[in-house]
Amino acid sequence: MRLFLILTFSLCLLGCSSDDNGNSNNPFLFDTNFSVQLSTINMLDLEFPGDAIYVNNGGIRGFFVINTGSGILAWEATDPNHTPNECSTMVEVGGIEAQCQCEDANIYNLFTGQSSGEVLDFAMLPYRVDTSGGTITVSN
Repeated sequence: MRLFLILTFSLCLLGCSSDDNGNSNNPFLFDTNFSVQLSTINMLDLEFPGDAIYVNNGGIRGFFVINTGSGILAWEATDPNHTPNECSTMVEVGGIEAQCQCEDANIYNLFTGQSSGEVLDFAMLPYRVDTSGGTITVSN
């Protein structure tokens, strides 16, 4: 039994990675260092579950922030399946989705970061969210 637990624990550790960038193999997105503290007005716009906002000063082409009801999530606003350009900057649609403005009009769920519809190669790039004392900070 002890050997089984040691082997199981070892396998779990081997599956871990110090790289927390889930899109490290994405040829379209690049690393950008930023840290943005949301204003009081932005925070009011995130008061209820399902509320989402777009913030244009951070990330590659801005980012989306959503209140999931169990926490706050942030996602890069560039379609992860396009080279960053004018049409690849997504816009919020239907409150909980973001859509690429290119011809293929890829749509992603802001709760999961996954495509809504067809299966695509890459999901949205998540950013770190720290909430402390009524302050929300988004960074990478």
